[in-house]
Amino acid sequence: MEISLIEKREIEALIAAPLIKGYAGLIGLEKSLEIAAGVIRGLARDAGREIAAERGSNTLRDLADVVKTLWSRGGEALELEFIEVSETVLDFRVIRCRYAEQYTNLGFRKFGYSLSCSRDAAFAEGFNPKITMSRTQTIMEGAPYCDFRFTLNGILA
Repeated sequence: MEISLIEKREIEALIAAPLIKGYAGLIGLEKSLEIAAGVIRGLARDAGREIAAERGSNTLRDLADVVKTLWSRGGEALELEFIEVSETVLDFRVIRCRYAEQYTNLGFRKFGYSLSCSRDAAFAEGFNPKITMSRTQTIMEGAPYCDFRFTLNGILA
């Protein structure tokens, strides 16, 4: 039985959020979230390397496929609008994020960015160290959509 990425995130949140709350009582919420996000970025970087190795290719077009199939699970987890997919640019919007909805339903929305969104740039870095990500807003933080822009070698089209 294969477990989807969104199901994995739910299981992780059910474990991580209470730990973050517990540590927050000792070292403060901001520091607890910072530590959690750092660990999660390391795991995401490793996952990016593993997926690139499995695929045998790590181009922006490959990353676009990973976003469609793994991150969004064909629309089950994320609803996407692709703006540009080329050799040097991957530009898309997330117009519905079921990860944000899930964290809200679990009562963990304030942890959502650290538990989920903080993974994205690190994953891309692990997938291909020549890929840079920029994002100015997320649904998790209350924006109407997430704006992702990945560039190769920092090249802007």
